Amino acid sequence: GSDYRGAIMVATVFIDGEAGTTGLQIRQRLEGRQDLRVVSIAPDKRKDAGARAEMLNGADAVILCLPDDAAREAVSLIGSNSTKVVDASTAHRVAEGWTFGFPEMDPDQRAAVAGASRVSNPGCWSTGAIGMLRPLTAADIVPADMPLTIFGVSGYSGGGKSMIAEFEDEAAPNHTEDRVRIYGLTLKHKHVPEIMKHGGVTMRPVFAPSVGRYYKGMLVEMPLHLDALPGKPSLADIHAALAARYAGERFVEVVPLEESAKLAGLQPEALNNTNRMKIYVFGSDDARQARLVAQLDNLGKGASGAAVQNLNLMLGLDEAAGLA
Repeated sequence: GSDYRGAIMVATVFIDGEAGTTGLQIRQRLEGRQDLRVVSIAPDKRKDAGARAEMLNGADAVILCLPDDAAREAVSLIGSNSTKVVDASTAHRVAEGWTFGFPEMDPDQRAAVAGASRVSNPGCWSTGAIGMLRPLTAADIVPADMPLTIFGVSGYSGGGKSMIAEFEDEAAPNHTEDRVRIYGLTLKHKHVPEIMKHGGVTMRPVFAPSVGRYYKGMLVEMPLHLDALPGKPSLADIHAALAARYAGERFVEVVPLEESAKLAGLQPEALNNTNRMKIYVFGSDDARQARLVAQLDNLGKGASGAAVQNLNLMLGLDEAAGLA
């Protein structure tokens, strides 16, 4: 799989599904890098299982940008554990033997990702939700059986090609002029199991997503009744637990309370084209209510940026390469 550039071994990376929304974004982030080389399958061989198996087993690392069933099939075609796999689909996010690719989520998670051969990339909603929730369950501020509501708004790119066509392509059969739309109405959204497992909760949260008429960028929100929490924390207590977890992190930032208090609103597109996530604690100590909000690019830290960050860690490269 590896090739030599000068005398330096360069890892080869195969993106299976490079024509999809996430695959294209990952490819852009890897282009022009000297520390790895992207290998591609001939377009006419994309559906050829033998040719795909050869690519999947020949590369040092593989990034799967496929529907869930196709991702499971791709993994079954990989004979070797020395091939490192980042799966961007939902297929393995709560699966045994897979490491969850959110390096900042826990003090040990970065090392776990770096040492893993199978990493499941988080969903975009999950990145925001777990980013807010896990430090609070880990610090026993939010009990595991707390009834929670998580909601927010994402750009339509999060829905993949069909939703992009719906919003952009006037010739598409179900083209829509919606300004904003709520979805996931049967409460079976595929991100919920990973939010529960990695967020550290046992009671299923009510998850209420919506999509807006803009391409990318998202806000994920979790309101809290402070007096319903066992320790009756203040906004500062909640902020301190989050700030402690992400102190010194390059890509996840907890915005200071004073700075958040000056804001009159928040924009979902502010971190587009980055691998960053900002977490805000809004609310009122007088009203004993908090609004926790995570702001990120659903195709950045919520998808392709995270995949590149995980790939970098797994290959022992600079974690921020291609993500500046």
